[in-house]
Amino acid sequence: MKNRKAFSRRSFISHSLRAGAWASLLSARSVFGTRDISMTAREGKLSASRLRSLSLRELSEKKVHHAGGRFWNPFTPHEGRNIWRLLYWKLFSKNKFESFYPEERVRPVRVDWRAVRKHAGCSVTFLKHACVMIKDIDKYLLVDPVFDGLFWIKDFTPLEFGIKEMPQPDHVLLTHGHFDHMDTDSLSVLKNNIHVITPLGYGGVFKDLEIKNRTQLDWFDSYRDERLQIMLLPCNHWTMRNPLVGPNRSLWGSFLIKCKSGINIYIAGDTAYFDRFKELGEVTPIDLAIFNLGAYEPRWFMARSHVNPEETARAFSELNARHLLIVHWGTFRLGDEPVHFPPRDIALEMKKRGLLDHLIHLDHGRTLHYDGSGNPSII
Repeated sequence: MKNRKAFSRRSFISHSLRAGAWASLLSARSVFGTRDISMTAREGKLSASRLRSLSLRELSEKKVHHAGGRFWNPFTPHEGRNIWRLLYWKLFSKNKFESFYPEERVRPVRVDWRAVRKHAGCSVTFLKHACVMIKDIDKYLLVDPVFDGLFWIKDFTPLEFGIKEMPQPDHVLLTHGHFDHMDTDSLSVLKNNIHVITPLGYGGVFKDLEIKNRTQLDWFDSYRDERLQIMLLPCNHWTMRNPLVGPNRSLWGSFLIKCKSGINIYIAGDTAYFDRFKELGEVTPIDLAIFNLGAYEPRWFMARSHVNPEETARAFSELNARHLLIVHWGTFRLGDEPVHFPPRDIALEMKKRGLLDHLIHLDHGRTLHYDGSGNPSII
């Protein structure tokens, strides 16, 4: 067995630099410090008990998540994490899933774009990682586009079609700034006249892009395009682009899409579990809840950033949505669990709760169509 504790100086520096990149992808709040900005933000604002008494709308209206040039997460205030914790996970902690890695397979993604264009109503196509293409009658919405590989991380779902074959999106929705969700290389290959919708901030990201048509939303803000409505909602997460300046310089969120076709779609984005999903489900009836399920192991490191299968099933139940679809799996192994485990694990959890009939499994490249009565089918 390889001795994971035997490092040369060069190896340690190399792994430390990689850890900085991992920090921007995952759960290290502050690579070069451990100061808890949530505690600073809470001072002079609201006590923890008072926060719990506020509805999500009240919390958002009071701008409790704004913190003097930064944002903070009012749902899971906790200590900052640092590079040493990250290095311990990546280099020294025991990985109980390694024996399953040989089962992982590269599965190239093909999409029948002709069928997608032909369908007249609402459809959802799963591309890769957390990226989906939503068609709403004559409008196309692209969520968190990542078309190629990510740093040194193996890509298990390479696209086998050119981006020009894909319908060009009218709106691109970005949930937060982590590099596996806000990828400038992927954004740069789209047409410059697309409209991008982001949470507040990210001016530095778009400064060097030729995309100038951008709408920034705070929690519970909405953008309308005729009868299509896109609302940003709170979620239990954080964001960071540059470890040197630290986390939460920009906002993060989930999206609620009220389609012209009458279908309501909830995009959870990256989120940890929190006790507000029932409230989110009361905003409007939800036909399809799309949850990011992947990078959830080990729990001691991931629990405050990403839901696991049990929490996803619980959140879906509290959301009271009609159907559940999971993404954020199968493309990059960002956690300890193998890339093919999430569909299996969520099916087991949904079965335990008697909700298996509400789970929709969509392979990469496949499309979920809704008919005129709002009933889904897969092509």
